[in-house]
Amino acid sequence: MKFYVGAYASSPNVSGWDAEKEGEYYSQLKSLTSIKGLEHPFVGNLHGNDDAWFLENIDPNWDFVFTCIPGVMGALSKNPNFGLASDDEEGRQQAIEFCAQARDAIAKLNQSTGRQSVKGIFLQTAPNRTKASGSAQAFEKSLKTLLQWDWQGAQLLIEHCDAPNEGHAPAKGFLSLEDEIKVLKALNEQTKTPLGIVINWGRSALETQRAEQALEHIETVKKADLLEGIMFSGASNQESEYGVWKDTHMPPAPIEPTSLMTEQVIHDCLSASGFAKDSDAIVGIKLGIRPSSTDTDTRVGMNRDALSMLTRYFDN
Repeated sequence: MKFYVGAYASSPNVSGWDAEKEGEYYSQLKSLTSIKGLEHPFVGNLHGNDDAWFLENIDPNWDFVFTCIPGVMGALSKNPNFGLASDDEEGRQQAIEFCAQARDAIAKLNQSTGRQSVKGIFLQTAPNRTKASGSAQAFEKSLKTLLQWDWQGAQLLIEHCDAPNEGHAPAKGFLSLEDEIKVLKALNEQTKTPLGIVINWGRSALETQRAEQALEHIETVKKADLLEGIMFSGASNQESEYGVWKDTHMPPAPIEPTSLMTEQVIHDCLSASGFAKDSDAIVGIKLGIRPSSTDTDTRVGMNRDALSMLTRYFDN
């Protein structure tokens, strides 16, 4: 089995843009034989800096899943009412327009590769409900609109992000998993193109600040017959450059010793998923790298080591 990599999170260009440096990074990523493709950040254009550069530097054999979270968080910083689940109609419409831009970017990438290279798009249930009003009803209304569009075969997938929880401020504060499941099950009874859910390990763990929460979310979504993927980003309850219970895409232990996401934890989650070795499920990693001065070789090596943990599960 091969895997997706959220390569943007471990790029040497996280806080800037250097095409030559990024080109070397992509060149080394192409040498990783366990990569199926990229979890690609959508911020409003196909590529945040240079569409032409991106199309020239990707491996034409890679598959892609788009994630809207970078663009969603950028939009929320300007308008806290932004989101597909927003009860504010203007904010909800802005989110729908953003999704239309993503749809067009998917078409552009597919046209360039000459095939259906984009397999899915991760949607999130903004806004942050500690700062604005959001609801399952508004989210369902938005999805009904999106389901009418031509996504060129890309599946609409909800990436669950931490919902508000008593005792600590949320990282994202979006809809509860229960509400997301309720909406998707209702819509899947009406559509020929089923919606699904992807679990990000770290974002689930952040919700209750418990490592076990991610596994419980996987089991819940699996039982609801909606589980389409798992992306592995870690989190920790200890001080480090990644912060305590922060959404910073901490690598797994022992790559980052303080991470609660160990290889055994990863294997337990994959076991609960029921994903077979020949599955089309979206499985992958997304790593943030600290310190920011880390060289490209080390960045690629950390991705290689994390991917090996996934490979060992499916090879056993």
